Amino acid sequence: MKDVNVENVNEQRGEKSIFKGKNPPKIIRKENLEALQRPVLLHLVHGKVKEFYSYPNEPVAIENLKRGLASLFQMQLSSGTTNEVDISGDCKVTYQAHQDKVTKIKALDSCKIERSGFTTSNQVLGVTSKATSVTTYKIEDSFVIAVFAEETHAFRMNSLQTIAGNIVSKQKLELKTTEAGPRLIPGKQVAAIIKAVDSEYRALPIVGQDFQSECKGCPSLSEHWQSTRKHLQPDQLSKAKAVRSFLAFIQHLRTAKREEILQILKAENKEVLPQLVDAVTSAQTSDSLDAILDFLDFKSDSSITLQERFLYACGFASHPDEELLRALISKFKGSFGSNDIRETVMIITGALVRKLCQNEGCKLKAVVEAKKLILGGLERAEKKEDTMMYLLALKNALLPEGIPLLLKYAEAGEGPVSHLATTTLQRYDVRFITDEVKKTLNRIYHQNRKVHEKTVRTTAATIILNNNPSYMEVKNILLSIGDLPKEMNKYMLAVVQDILRFEMPASKMVRRVLKEMVAHNYDRFSKSGSSSAYTGYIERAPHSASTYSLDILYSGSGILRRSNLNIFQYIGKAHLHSSQVVIEAQGLEALIAATPDEGEENLDSYAGMSAILFDVQLRPVTFFNGYSDLMSKMLSASGDPVSVVKGLILLIDHSQELQLQSGLKANMDVQGGLAIDISGAMEFSLWYRESKTRVKNRVALAIIGSITVDSSFVKAGLEISTETEAGLEFISTVQFSQYPFLVCMQMDKDGVPFRQFETKYERLSTGRGYISRRRKESLIAGSEFPLHQENSDMCKVVFAPEPESSSGGWF
Repeated sequence: MKDVNVENVNEQRGEKSIFKGKNPPKIIRKENLEALQRPVLLHLVHGKVKEFYSYPNEPVAIENLKRGLASLFQMQLSSGTTNEVDISGDCKVTYQAHQDKVTKIKALDSCKIERSGFTTSNQVLGVTSKATSVTTYKIEDSFVIAVFAEETHAFRMNSLQTIAGNIVSKQKLELKTTEAGPRLIPGKQVAAIIKAVDSEYRALPIVGQDFQSECKGCPSLSEHWQSTRKHLQPDQLSKAKAVRSFLAFIQHLRTAKREEILQILKAENKEVLPQLVDAVTSAQTSDSLDAILDFLDFKSDSSITLQERFLYACGFASHPDEELLRALISKFKGSFGSNDIRETVMIITGALVRKLCQNEGCKLKAVVEAKKLILGGLERAEKKEDTMMYLLALKNALLPEGIPLLLKYAEAGEGPVSHLATTTLQRYDVRFITDEVKKTLNRIYHQNRKVHEKTVRTTAATIILNNNPSYMEVKNILLSIGDLPKEMNKYMLAVVQDILRFEMPASKMVRRVLKEMVAHNYDRFSKSGSSSAYTGYIERAPHSASTYSLDILYSGSGILRRSNLNIFQYIGKAHLHSSQVVIEAQGLEALIAATPDEGEENLDSYAGMSAILFDVQLRPVTFFNGYSDLMSKMLSASGDPVSVVKGLILLIDHSQELQLQSGLKANMDVQGGLAIDISGAMEFSLWYRESKTRVKNRVALAIIGSITVDSSFVKAGLEISTETEAGLEFISTVQFSQYPFLVCMQMDKDGVPFRQFETKYERLSTGRGYISRRRKESLIAGSEFPLHQENSDMCKVVFAPEPESSSGGWF
């Protein structure tokens, strides 16, 4: 390659061009230019490159440019589909032959080439990428006189389509002159001829080779951490800057060695250490895993917070591997300083099993072992605590082979065990809720074999109604309304009305049954009470939707039995259970001298909270357990909320390394992080005959998408990012001094700022660069969502731009 020149595609750059006033040797560097000018030899057989000969020890980036040029010489004159090996790898190509041209279409998604990369398995949090490659050979008098190649790579984030970008790479080869070439060299073998030309030539792969650009004077991991840690102080976690710093530090951790990581873990103080543990675990490399496992001592109860942060970060891992699962199994078989941590290890093991199975890893040795551990443990569990632990693990793993065990515990288990088994069944996909499963659920709801608690019965009915119910199943549920405990009557009626109003899949069958007067009459549909079930849209677009649902079940005496708030995200056929916060209470009737409902006469006093976050069931939190615990907590209550989950989460993680046909290297990356704090509290006042539950969410979110193109001597990139901060508090207050008791539900939310940034840059390896930045800010306008079907004008959830705005009312 002679007369090499480097120009800027964007001619409008003018004086700002990074190439302005620089000659090619200064831009490309002398050693690279010399390598470009050394020729390559191709061994062509029937238009296909059989061998690619070049000089050894040339810079990989320069050799890739030569490979890109050599790949253009590979063609055929007849139409058809075949496999070719070129710079892009072993690819499927289709030729379309015409009189004056041949078009080659390369299926880039079929190319087999070793490149690093990973993505999030859930499509809601995932990234869609598309690539095309078309090369046109212009023919005149049986000679190729020009070659035009164009390759495009585009990506967009599924849930936020403003995070998007694309790369266009073009090559053009034109015949300028024709002249006599060197004389032919006779020989029987190609190797001998090559040696005669130049003995230093070596046969090299034509497939593009990976390279890493040198980073001169780059800071060490410790130096990066020193500039990052100030943004990860506990009082800074509600800011998007904390999440940005968290995401940036993860990238540095991914190239760090175990010793470097362990060094900063050991040197950090207790305030920032939990955030550092989040980052190290989220890096998901062998070195980071080894470092964190060396650092944490599970036999000690002095670092429970750090152990819990490590385990939850494992549960939210974007692309877990077998090594991580094997490490958790090994830890579970060891000893623990805290039983809560032991339970959390098993619960998170279930989450990893599900994620690995979603990535076609169900037959991995560690996954098979984990399945046996969960199912065998559940079958042989003697203590109630162990049964609950394995059920929670199964609630994450969702193993089809665990359904028979779940049915056994749902129907025959005691209250809390039975309820957990039914809520686990509720998470299974519709294809697993067979007629056999629904037979058991019908027996539970109609109490054919034993009396069940309201929470178990209502969950069983909900599963039936959400999974292709038959005519008789719907009819029997409707006929039961009126013969149920007072508040359960109202709840089941609210569930049916919600199905009809929200047009759920079962709505057609419900409408068919309601044509019968015996099922649809005033007596049945006029039951009073305060329990409710309501589903609505937070956002609705042609390709996506976000829904919320709130159902509240009270006991007949007016005390909260269960409050369940869910948020789901949908994109196409994919969905994500973004969050669920369930507050449960039982056995509190004695405090107000009320009569318990049927089947709940002997329940111990209990209140607690359970949460699902991004499809991962977390370990439930107990407010109090037992009458004596309740009384001591009431007398010493501070009203402070109990934390369910707190930390930094790597939510979106997509990385793609691309070999462009031109020889350039490209990267597409999307990372999204979340700083989250979910807490809950339950207050109970005998004096005012009032109970109050509150769930508080504080969130900061940042998503960064970037594209880079690298030739080793010049680098160009685009970065698009979005960030926001939000606070949300749900409060439910019940006054049970009279019946029907008064209920007030409130949702308070601060104003939500929404910031978008775009950065474009070009940079020479010598240091000279160009950068442009754009910024856009907005405040999300207020919206209102009802929380209740009746008196909805008095009880609303408000998302408003003004700080500390709220809305609520008594009904």
